[in-house]
Amino acid sequence: MRTYTPKAGDRSTKTWHVIDAQDVVLGRLAAAAANLLRGKHKPTYTPNEDEGDYVIIINAEKVVLTGKKREQKRAYHHSGFPGGLKSVSYAELLEKYPERAVEKAVRGMVPHTKLGRAQLKKLHVYRGSEHPHAAQQPTEYQLTKIAQ
Repeated sequence: MRTYTPKAGDRSTKTWHVIDAQDVVLGRLAAAAANLLRGKHKPTYTPNEDEGDYVIIINAEKVVLTGKKREQKRAYHHSGFPGGLKSVSYAELLEKYPERAVEKAVRGMVPHTKLGRAQLKKLHVYRGSEHPHAAQQPTEYQLTKIAQ
């Protein structure tokens, strides 16, 4: 089967979506956001082109981790120098920088290439329920919440 390549007239316009992260499991939130960023929800999806939409995630501080992940799971980053590996628990990370925790989860679900980095630039994460993107007229994206 040949790979579908959209023509210039087939390209759809990029829309803006708002996802409310309140009481949503972090992994499910990240998977839904990554699919929107990549454009996998569109019939013109092509894996080697940026057809995705813009995503705004609000209430990042109210995201949920299942089980004991909040205390036991660790987020790592490296300074680039020998012995520069740092780690912090997700409880601390979500308390201080909830935006980073959500961005890190979404970053793990997009391709680790130039295309993935370009798609991540369309992700906007905010701690509270306010965002400065009202002019783009974003639509509410409903996640199906699963009982935890």
